[in-house]
Order: sequence, then C-alpha cells, then structure tokens
Amino acid sequence: MRLLAEFLECLRIAGDALRANKLRATLTTLGIVIGIVTVTLMGTALEGLKRGFTQSIAMLGTDVLYVQRFDWFISSQAEWIRQNRRREVTLDQFRELERQAVLPLAMAPIVDTLQPVKHGNRSATAVRVVGTTEAFLLTGGIAVAQGRFLSEREAQGGRPVCVLGAQTATNLFPVGSPLGARVYIGGFPFEVIGVLDKQGEFLGAFSLDNQVVIPIGQFSELFRRFPEIAIQVKARSVDALEDTREEVRALMRKIRRLAPGAPDDFAVNQQDQFLKTFNRVIGTIATAGLFITGLALFVGGIGIMNIMFVSVAERTREIGIRKAIGAKRRAILMQFLTEAAAICLLGGLIGLGIAWPATWALARFMPATLSLPIVGAALLVSLLTGVVAGFLPAWRAARLSPVEALRSE
Repeated sequence: MRLLAEFLECLRIAGDALRANKLRATLTTLGIVIGIVTVTLMGTALEGLKRGFTQSIAMLGTDVLYVQRFDWFISSQAEWIRQNRRREVTLDQFRELERQAVLPLAMAPIVDTLQPVKHGNRSATAVRVVGTTEAFLLTGGIAVAQGRFLSEREAQGGRPVCVLGAQTATNLFPVGSPLGARVYIGGFPFEVIGVLDKQGEFLGAFSLDNQVVIPIGQFSELFRRFPEIAIQVKARSVDALEDTREEVRALMRKIRRLAPGAPDDFAVNQQDQFLKTFNRVIGTIATAGLFITGLALFVGGIGIMNIMFVSVAERTREIGIRKAIGAKRRAILMQFLTEAAAICLLGGLIGLGIAWPATWALARFMPATLSLPIVGAALLVSLLTGVVAGFLPAWRAARLSPVEALRSE
C-alpha cells in the first residue's frame, strides 16, 4: 500500500510538472513521436505483408509438391544456366510416375499458355489456358462454383470441353449462365462445362481467376505438341509430405535414368521454400526498420535525458525540502522516473494518433491493420525509453544531499 501511495503521489507530481511546462514537454516528445510512428508503421506494414503473403502462398498447398525442371529460387546466374540445361519434364514421365508411385493421394500434370478467349462479340485477351487432368481439382485445391470439372474420360480423350475461371466467366458472360455455351480459345471451339470458384490473386502478380482449364490432351493437340510440364503431387497428409517427397524424388531419378551419385536434373518444390525465402526478406526489412526506429528513439531518449537533467537542476531546492521532511531516495528516484516515463508515454500516444490514419491510408495498398499487439508494443517501447532515459537524472536527484539541495537558489 505504501508503494502504491508513493507511486500515485509521483504521478500527481509528474502531472503538475508537465502542466507547468507544456511547451517544453511537447517539444521533448518529438523524437519519441517519430520513433513510435516509425515502429508502428513498420509493424503494421510487416504484419500486412505477412498476412497477404500467407493468404497467397496458401494456394500452393502445405501438402502439395511441384516436380519441375527449375527450382523456384535460383541463387545465381551460373546456377540458372546449369538448370536451363536440364531435360524437360514430359507427359510420358508423368504417366510413368503416376503408375509407379504409391504414397501420393493424387497427381496432376500442369502446362499453360496465354491465349485470347472469345464468345460472340465479347473477348478476353491474355487468358491463362491450363492443360491438366481431372486430378487437378484435388491437387490444386480448387472448387467449382457452377457445373462440374473435367471427368477422367474427358481429360484423357479428345472432347473439347473447358472450365472457366471466375473472372473469365464474368468477362465473357456478364448476363446468364455460361454452361453449355461455346467459347473460342486461341481460335478453337470449346464447350463450357463449369465455372471455378473465386481464387483471388497470387502474390499480387496475376489473377488466378483469369484462366481456362482444358484437358491436357486437347492442349497437346492444339497448342503445344510436346509440352514441358510441371507435376502437382498431393500427399495424403502434411505428416506424409516428406516420405512422399522422397518416393517421388527416387522414382523421378529412376524414370529419368540418372546414374547413382549423379545430381538431380529436376526440382521438387514446395510451399516451405517460399516461406523460408519470405522470412529471410522480412527479417532483413525488420532489421533495417529497427535500426531506423532505434536511432529515432535514441535521439528522443537523449532529449528526454537532457530535459530531465534541467528539471532536476531547476527543482533542486524542492528535492532538498522533500528529503528534509523525510522523503527517501526511492521516492525521489520514482518521482523523476515517473515524470520521464510520462513524457515518453505522451509521445507514444501522439505517435499512435499519427500512425492510425497513416495505417488506414496504407491499408489501401496492403492488408495492414493497427492491431492491439502493435499498439501495446509501441506503448511499452515508449515507457521503456522513458525509464532508461530518465534513470541517470533521477539517480542524480535521489543522491543529492538535503543540506546542499536546500542551499541551492
């Protein structure tokens, strides 16, 4: 109770001191305000980037592998040149892998190209045309909003059918259902049997809804005779992903007739690679941001320390009187620490007041929100800055001799 009473008394004294020196206190907080605005905006931006990235990358599937000629992330030009010499992954290799593999839940070949798509007098340019099989519905984690997806017979046969992405369907059929209609993909007629559910954008680079899915047999016949493909392999569970990866890797080495000890001439990519690379980039950005924030808070802390030394010098006689009537060093120390912390907390609140509309503006470009953890962290940082910056002046005030302090004019 005694400590609480002392703390409340310190708060009252700190409030009186701030009210007596409003302009000085406001100017002193500028460095803290800049630091808090910086750390708040950096936190909201990083959190927004991480949320947006996670939402996009979830489309790849945590339990899906991608067998391709290239790695997703290549560290140097020399490595790119080396991988460019690799043999293509072919449809025959996919069929052999599908025949021999035991662990995967499903596998689908993927090949794509950009083509115009037309219906009547309406057209869509640069539509992503995907050639695949019926298993893509499972490996791609997609859903059908209208109609149905490719059947096994359609995927293997020659019937020209297609499934439209949500955006493509809206562009070509603004009114009415597209089911059963005929569209022209690259000039070739296809019957619409389904429309995919909305998927959104991938990393803000392109829309996954601006696409058309057709049987891979039709793709090979009309657009590319011997296409280079990627193979989506869906594991039975996330826990089985590593075993599935090893089986697929071993079978691909066998199918591509690689000698024992020879390096892989293909890549088995997965979502985890994106996350690791993203975390490295975010870590670098955060380090740079923390340096800038720390610099601003350091400058602000120096300003707080100087003002607190001035405050101690101005109130030396007051300190002497308090000590003479029985105030302990602890009470004097707490008094000035509370004042320094109050000044910094004021700066933190002003900084949050500036950061809130700035975050609202930032939300127009990325999914950024001023969350409670970020607000709490900003206020905690401002309080700690005040305590650290005010400690030396408060310690000096606490150690003043009451006799010498009373002599001060």
